[in-house]
Amino acid sequence: EIEAQYAKKIQVLREELDLQRKTEVHEVEERKNNHISELMRNHEKAFNDIKSYYNDITSNNLALISLLKEQVEEMKKKENHVEKEKEDVLLENKQLKEPLQQAQEQVAELQKKLVHYDKDKEALMNTRARLKVTQKELKDLQWEHEVLEQRFSEVQAERDELYQKFTKAINEVQQKTGFKNLLLERKLKDLLAVLEKKEVELSEVLASSNLEPGAISLISHKLEDVLNSKNATINDLQFQLTRVCKAHDDMLQTFEAKLLASGIPLDNLGFKPLASAMLGR
Repeated sequence: EIEAQYAKKIQVLREELDLQRKTEVHEVEERKNNHISELMRNHEKAFNDIKSYYNDITSNNLALISLLKEQVEEMKKKENHVEKEKEDVLLENKQLKEPLQQAQEQVAELQKKLVHYDKDKEALMNTRARLKVTQKELKDLQWEHEVLEQRFSEVQAERDELYQKFTKAINEVQQKTGFKNLLLERKLKDLLAVLEKKEVELSEVLASSNLEPGAISLISHKLEDVLNSKNATINDLQFQLTRVCKAHDDMLQTFEAKLLASGIPLDNLGFKPLASAMLGR
């Protein structure tokens, strides 16, 4: 019975173990199949990627080959062009031998001058330092120039105003002075005419009358007194005329000096000043 029970247990255990083995084998096969499917999918994807990659490489290689063929054609053209340029350059080189020799001589001369490079460099540094100082002075002068321009604008406005005032004053004074000079000259001419007339009348009277020498002397003395009085009057009038003319000319000189000091040319007066002709008499 014990053997039968153990045999039965062994049988049951074998069946359970067999079932477990079958189950595990089934799971292993299932995993194996899944793994095989996954590997096949991966291999298929990798194959497609490799296929696409090599297709792209092939396409790119074909395009590159086409491009290289075009470049080869272009290079051949360039080579022909370069060959032609080479011939031109060789011909030009033959023509440039003499200028090259001259250039070499100039290079030798320049190499001699290069010895003085340090001195020139130091001089250049000194010049740059002076240039900085000069630039600073230039900025200062520009600032002063702006200030002077502002002052010039103000002075120019004052000059224009002064010019207008002087123009108006000179016109008025010139009119008054010219009129007064005219009156004095006319009065002087009238007095001279009267004097000449009196002298003629006196000469006629003396010639027509048989007066004694003493009477003639007395009349001459009286006539001299009258002439002296008239001459004094004439001299006084001439002095007044000279004084007025001098004042007129002094005023013109002062006005011209003011115009020149204000920077106004004399041609811009708009009229010609009346210069006096009496001072030379």
